[in-house]
Amino acid sequence: MGFDQPSLKGRALRLLSGREHSRQELERKLARFEEEPGSLALALDDLQAKGFISEQRVVESVLNRRAAKLGAQRIKQELQTKGLDPQRVAEAVVALRSTELARAQAVWLKKFGAAPAEVSEAARQMRFLAARGFGGDVIRRVVKGAGDVDGFDAETIDLT
Repeated sequence: MGFDQPSLKGRALRLLSGREHSRQELERKLARFEEEPGSLALALDDLQAKGFISEQRVVESVLNRRAAKLGAQRIKQELQTKGLDPQRVAEAVVALRSTELARAQAVWLKKFGAAPAEVSEAARQMRFLAARGFGGDVIRRVVKGAGDVDGFDAETIDLT
């Protein structure tokens, strides 16, 4: 027993040294190494009590790494898959929504840099932003604001 727990802790610390992980992620990644039932939970309890596992740091880490490239919806999904507290995820998403337009414009500018010349190009640009989790209203504002395309109405393009 004494040998198993440090091994699990060591593995967990190695994972945490690369990036922040939620408790659920660590459980999923380390479950196959657990030889004695309950030893993984004890190891993770100890690491959490010592502050090595922190939901707040996981949220901040994801926001720092992903917010410049992805929309609030996509980041929300990523946070949810990490098994974080729904209230904490909701608060993070609210904060992201306030910068959604500026972030979408930056992503669009980096990828395209020029207004669409035709409707098919506008649709392609809109799908690009939608795939990155930006909301439909923000996408329309970004692409429509990029320039007027003959016969193009951003409101009528289907983003699905």
